[in-house]
Amino acid sequence: MNSCQFILMFMRKTFSLLAVFCVLLVSALQPNVHAAAPIPFVAPKDRPLEATEIPWKKNSFITIAYHDVQDNDTDQRYLTLSTGQLIAQFAWLRENGYKPVSVDQILAARNGGPELPPKAVLLSFDDGFSSFYHRVFPLLKATGWPAVWAPVGKWMDTPEDSDIDFGGLPTPRKRFANWDMIKEVAASGLVEVGAHTYNLHYGAQANPQGNTQPVAATYLYDAATASYETDAAFKQRLEKDVSLITQKITAATGKSPRVWVWPYGAANGSALQIIQQHGYQMAMTLEDGVGDVNRLLNIPRILIAHEPSVSVFGNAMIAAHNKPFMRVAHIDLDYVYDPDPVQQERNLDALVQRIYDLRINTVFLQAFADPKGDGNVQSLYFPNRWLPVKADLFNRVAWQLRSRAGVAIYAWMPVLSFELDPALPRVKKIPSPASSRQLDAPHIDFQQYRRLSPFDETVRLRIGEIYEDLARHAWIDGILFHDDALLSDFEDSSPSALAAYQAAGFTGDVSQIRSDPATIQRWTRFKSQHLVDFTVSLAHKVRTIRGPHVKTARNIFAAPILNPASEEWFAQNLDDFLRAYDWTAPMAMPLMENVPPPKINDWLDSLVDAVAKKPGALDKTVFEIQATDWRKDSLGPVATEQMVQWLRRLQLRGARNFGYYPDNFIAQTPDVQILRPALSNYWFPRP
Repeated sequence: MNSCQFILMFMRKTFSLLAVFCVLLVSALQPNVHAAAPIPFVAPKDRPLEATEIPWKKNSFITIAYHDVQDNDTDQRYLTLSTGQLIAQFAWLRENGYKPVSVDQILAARNGGPELPPKAVLLSFDDGFSSFYHRVFPLLKATGWPAVWAPVGKWMDTPEDSDIDFGGLPTPRKRFANWDMIKEVAASGLVEVGAHTYNLHYGAQANPQGNTQPVAATYLYDAATASYETDAAFKQRLEKDVSLITQKITAATGKSPRVWVWPYGAANGSALQIIQQHGYQMAMTLEDGVGDVNRLLNIPRILIAHEPSVSVFGNAMIAAHNKPFMRVAHIDLDYVYDPDPVQQERNLDALVQRIYDLRINTVFLQAFADPKGDGNVQSLYFPNRWLPVKADLFNRVAWQLRSRAGVAIYAWMPVLSFELDPALPRVKKIPSPASSRQLDAPHIDFQQYRRLSPFDETVRLRIGEIYEDLARHAWIDGILFHDDALLSDFEDSSPSALAAYQAAGFTGDVSQIRSDPATIQRWTRFKSQHLVDFTVSLAHKVRTIRGPHVKTARNIFAAPILNPASEEWFAQNLDDFLRAYDWTAPMAMPLMENVPPPKINDWLDSLVDAVAKKPGALDKTVFEIQATDWRKDSLGPVATEQMVQWLRRLQLRGARNFGYYPDNFIAQTPDVQILRPALSNYWFPRP
């Protein structure tokens, strides 16, 4: 697999800039919606602004990722752009008011100096092609525009009479620059020479199934010993490479490099710590979005590939400010697993094809085994320190979905319902006055998830270690925290919880706490925030290892949204979620909530309306509808036509992000052909 193929796999939208342009179009195919109540008219002044009308955020900038530039040959194995198109794109930037800025300007703005101009753009060129020296550098001198040039050290050191191994593609040495060229352009003051590693611009085996992944961001798998690279070995390997490329660039330019460019755009948190220790102040990925001077270690970039026309290029620049609408399929990995490896591969192929056919952009993928469907987790699908590994499968499936179906992967993980050491404290409830069991002592509620107590230090440590192990062994774009992170109005009364209450100024008796409404309210807020703080700490552990690009989402029940007072029953609060996570994921599942069919549309409307009351909340909320009716008297799949009606209702009410759970790719439910017009942004873009 050559470097171009790797880079394209790492584009969040693998369908090129043309797909970005398509999403901007308004579909002529308008769905038929059968609603129980009319959708209210929204005045123009209250509608979301178009991308071209959104004010440019202070100290933000767009970064463009270029590679090779040739006069005639646009070989996409090298992501080559023609010289004519580069000139046309530069002209478009100039005529539309974009202002190329330097690394010095960005760092000065971060440090409180002059602000970046509106429409700031940073030009970057990867790999160290000699075409930068011969074609790009003269353009920069003519325009006075600055840029970043990031060579691979090993390729610069390759003798003139030897080919370069460009990700498995033998390439003539003359296609790449040399250190003399780098020295000259660095001396111009226009070009910041960044690092693209010394010799980590290739892929190697990263799981038992043989997937090849970028070595600068991956704990490698040794098939001979059936073992993974240790944390110490990974860090030693990265330290050696970062140290060498830093020395090489410093020797050539007389200046320590400040910009790190991840090969294939693939970031890693453990490696990032090493990079920072060597003085790097900026790190570039190929994620979607706009850069911010306050987040310079996670700079997104627009990748230029497939010789885009000026109109496609321009629309991609405009679209960079828009947060892509999330379209989600929520997948049970239990459906993929099979003790027969051949059948398991068939299952995986069927899943990948189905997700590709759906043309969505995100998958919430189960990382734990739950064959009983009770949410009590006894084994996991990745190597870890504390639970059995049912199969080392998560990384394989996540990578295949990412690279073949072009979707972002969020690892769906429990928060508390791990079946760890029985000696560890579980969440306990006091007897309810209405309970028929009339238990006198605190007890585990077996009608609920069997949760570990989040107030116990050892519990928090071990769950944190499970999350760390996930981060080491899986390529993920985000974490979805499961709905097991809840505490009822009679929980938690375990000894560790009671001690935490006393430390926070409450009495150590839940019955006494519940005797006073004002105290109940404070106690509820304490528990809600404790769960949020715990999940935020888990996310921090994941980001420290996997990288700062990892996003967070958390499921929330509908009741705390529709009736904020019901926070008491769940220890979940919409305002907390919106502040703490990148995405809040309400379970918009009317049948699960036993909503009478005639009232479902009104119920969905109320759910969206409640979120919409919070400024900006709809941009951070992804509504999940149900694809299965779990009620005992009607257990089975929900009709796809019904799901479509719910999705259209949500969207017309104002929801911008949505998906469904579960997807059964074995039974092919829901029906892709029926569902896709209501779900896909690719074939059916929405304004």
